[in-house]
Amino acid sequence: MKVAIIGYGNIGKAVEQAVLTAPDMVLSDVYHHNDNLSRIKADVAILCVPTREVPEYAQLCINQGLATVDSFDIHTRISGLRQQLMPLDKQNKTVSVIAAGWDPGSDSVVRAMLQAIAPQGITYTNFGPGRSMGHTVAAKAIEGVKDALSMTIPLGTGVHRRMVYVELEDGADLKRVEKLILKDDYFAHDETHVIAVPSVAELNNVAHGVNLTRSGVSGTTHNQRFEFNMAINNPALTGQVMVACARAAVRMKEAGRFGAYTMIELAPVDLLAGDKEANIKALV
Repeated sequence: MKVAIIGYGNIGKAVEQAVLTAPDMVLSDVYHHNDNLSRIKADVAILCVPTREVPEYAQLCINQGLATVDSFDIHTRISGLRQQLMPLDKQNKTVSVIAAGWDPGSDSVVRAMLQAIAPQGITYTNFGPGRSMGHTVAAKAIEGVKDALSMTIPLGTGVHRRMVYVELEDGADLKRVEKLILKDDYFAHDETHVIAVPSVAELNNVAHGVNLTRSGVSGTTHNQRFEFNMAINNPALTGQVMVACARAAVRMKEAGRFGAYTMIELAPVDLLAGDKEANIKALV
């Protein structure tokens, strides 16, 4: 599979590493934001751009007949993006896998499986402590911010605190910056603290993690409890998930299953390198 990377920040570099170690992929090219994207030579384009730029880049690639993968991470807008891209994918006979990071993404698959085996119950997803890339990018985009780091602190039962460390541009007003950050949709729904620091680089850490629990009922039997934990390097895991989804997107396109999909709609075996029958024999 020929893979193009669009965007070369932390995620783009992690995707590059994952592609170069994949036995069934070759890296066709890496495109920066200001590159000419009208003639991309690849089977699939992995969109490593800020979430709010995903729709624009996805449509550009889909119109060239490319399969696409993105890590769009605004949970409340994923369904809308799927509905937006679905007819475009079908028209151009290609496939998009959207929201393909680890959350949303691989954690979404875990949540779906736990709900399937305990249909009645409550699931809590607790992130961190760690750096949220989406929130960090959003904070960096605020006028007056030279650099930023957004840390997610789990408070339990799916409630989180956002600690936003900002390195201000010369002359920027902290109160104004704080007001703009608190209004942003990334931060408006959580307890958020904005703290000015002399150097964000001295605080930088890409570690993250999740604790996901579900307590529920299987049939009529109560007291079913499941727990999933991981501690991760955030960009590395996001990049690896996107590469796995790129493999699935190409296979689905080849099978004529055109459209826009989230990870819970994919067959897990399509995410894996190697022979399908061999993987089924080894893993089932």
